[in-house]
Amino acid sequence: MVFLSAGVGDQAVGIVEDLNRRGEGALPGLIGLEIVEAAEGSISSRLQLRDELLAPNGYLHAATVVALADTSCGYGTFVHLPEGSTGFTTIELKSNFLGTAREGTIWCEARLVHGGRTTQVWDATVQGPEKTLALFRCTQMVLYPS
Repeated sequence: MVFLSAGVGDQAVGIVEDLNRRGEGALPGLIGLEIVEAAEGSISSRLQLRDELLAPNGYLHAATVVALADTSCGYGTFVHLPEGSTGFTTIELKSNFLGTAREGTIWCEARLVHGGRTTQVWDATVQGPEKTLALFRCTQMVLYPS
């Protein structure tokens, strides 16, 4: 497995900029998701809450949390794909919701748990302004040319 910014410094900044550009015009860009750091084995992201991201009851919508965590894990997989692979697809995801929020910024820290040749497993923790909001696990199948 090769982390795309095998160097440091400017290369890692370039990866963050590239990941944020990839989200423009797609779900990550529509909800305002921002990747803030890409490092070996981890991705950090944030999302400023606004009314459109809340459920009808006024609390954070579960789909907003899943979108933040899943995108972070997916981008982490993308920048850690093994040499020769062509992409990946999600084969399992699980979330445990521990709390909620109504305003402020929520943060996600995604960490590589298993980086194999055929699968990757990522764990993500979503934090709110005052507490942990969710724990998330995502398994990705690595794709190769047939």
